[in-house]
Amino acid sequence: MSNKAVINTEKAPAAIGPYSQAIKAGNTVYLSGQIPLDPATMEVVPGGIEPQTTRVLENLRHVLTQAGCTWSDVVKTTVFLHDMADFPAFNALYADSGVAAYTGAGNAQFAPIAAFDHLIDACNAIHLFVVQAATA
Repeated sequence: MSNKAVINTEKAPAAIGPYSQAIKAGNTVYLSGQIPLDPATMEVVPGGIEPQTTRVLENLRHVLTQAGCTWSDVVKTTVFLHDMADFPAFNALYADSGVAAYTGAGNAQFAPIAAFDHLIDACNAIHLFVVQAATA
């Protein structure tokens, strides 16, 4: 018997591939990576790192909420940025969001992701933000 549930919300972008927004397995929720898509239009938010980071954090918050979690439940994050020069702006928004206070260690990796090459021109700042959260 599997103790696994699919988590989806219309308040975050629909998955653009054969995966779910999140999976809850036991007391752990694994969120799929997010790129800065507006859930209403499924278009990348323009404007660079600040609006794109804000959109990704908002999308993730909606998925966390649907799973019965908050930022305080987050135990690990992984972030991929297109350009290391965007790190200070990203980091300021990440810190302001509150999630940074709850993670044992954030992990930011700064490299292009081949799977998202077709989005690089539009999504020129934050490529992927992955979250793991624990529930009671």
